[in-house]
Amino acid sequence: MPHARISSSLLAALLATAASASAAPAAPDLTRQQPQIKKILAEISPKRIEGYVAKLVSFGTRHTMSETESDTRGIGAARRWIKAELERCGAGSNLQVSFDSHIAPVSARISRPTEIVNVVATLPGSQDASKDRIYVTSGHYDSRVSDVMNYTADAPGANDDASGTAAVMELACVMSKYKFDATLVFMAVAAEEQGLLGARHWATQARQKNLNIAGMFTNDIIGSSRADNGKVDNKQVRLFSQSIPATKEMSEAVRQLVATGGDSDSLSRQLARHTKEQGERYVKDFKVSVIHRADRYLRGGDHMPFLEQGYAALRFTEPAEDFSHQHQDLRTENGKVYGDLIEFNDVDYIAKVTRVNAAALASLALAPAAPQQVKLRTDKLTNDSTLVWQANPEPDVAGYRIVWRETTAANWQGSKWVGNVTEATVDLSKDNVFFGVQAVDKDGNVSVATYPMPQR
Repeated sequence: MPHARISSSLLAALLATAASASAAPAAPDLTRQQPQIKKILAEISPKRIEGYVAKLVSFGTRHTMSETESDTRGIGAARRWIKAELERCGAGSNLQVSFDSHIAPVSARISRPTEIVNVVATLPGSQDASKDRIYVTSGHYDSRVSDVMNYTADAPGANDDASGTAAVMELACVMSKYKFDATLVFMAVAAEEQGLLGARHWATQARQKNLNIAGMFTNDIIGSSRADNGKVDNKQVRLFSQSIPATKEMSEAVRQLVATGGDSDSLSRQLARHTKEQGERYVKDFKVSVIHRADRYLRGGDHMPFLEQGYAALRFTEPAEDFSHQHQDLRTENGKVYGDLIEFNDVDYIAKVTRVNAAALASLALAPAAPQQVKLRTDKLTNDSTLVWQANPEPDVAGYRIVWRETTAANWQGSKWVGNVTEATVDLSKDNVFFGVQAVDKDGNVSVATYPMPQR
């Protein structure tokens, strides 16, 4: 059989296409666990976490209006110890520890003007293009008993929320040994039980300063794996995420979300998807159960002031709370022990949740920012979909990938690596799926996805 003859012009075109294809960068390995993140998770110590919880419990009460002069009892002693411990463990690193305080006036849960003091540890980012991007994680170190105004009774608060405070302290101490592109902020906040006052002050100040808070986690009640019926579940944590921001006036961005059916593609939902993916990737046999609510039914936590300011914010909480060990006077009735005592904590479980935090925070702070100005072209009626976006400023960006899911699905189901471009077409109908665009760096760190707005 004779060989087919190829014209010189066609041959040149084929060679050019092959050369172009071979020159195009291959997709980074997105399945490989990053060595730095693996090291961080391996260093998280249940024993140290248990020690932090025990020390916090030893202050007797950490009620917002409790003793501030004593070195051994009350919220004043607690906050000074937290600050000193963070300074000690962060010595030799770039961790910057400070108090953030303000005076709260008399209100429904404050009987006299009271100084509210947050302990804030900041690990500045090392990449010029990313250091202004900030990720925050918090736990509240104040505690209470049955009467929220009772500031003298013992209120150990071992689970609510020494567990979250200990997790944040462990994260700060371990992660301060490493460098990240973006900035990490670790906070032990006060007056959560008095109306989220510490977190609200910091979040309001952040918005006034126009800080780029790209994501916020609060760890509140992550200490127990045992429900009130005795059932033990130490293989999952609840992650609460808001959909459409509950603001007085709907912004244009939110209006576009509603108009295109992106109710479940808010900044917080995108952050939750990323957190679930990275948490389950690094913490094996542990589930991050994303709850499509801002918080438990008609309840709240320290992420909510960040939501009010328009930031993406999530809450970690154990699978099932035992309310006999939460907001209770210490007592025994009919043989049943009430109170938030340390013996009801599961320190190995707290460590697992801490590792999920670490995996998510590290991956976020090492990855590029979520792509900006992502648009879905709607100027023509077609059954494929073209997305465009603005190039990321980070010097180590390798390219971008498009992700998608069915309209009834909660998490991303498909993806396509498109290279270092700012426009790509996918053979899927925009009518049938939801899209997102992610930036990927040369090490395979992936950003949170950005939902595309319509471009007419």
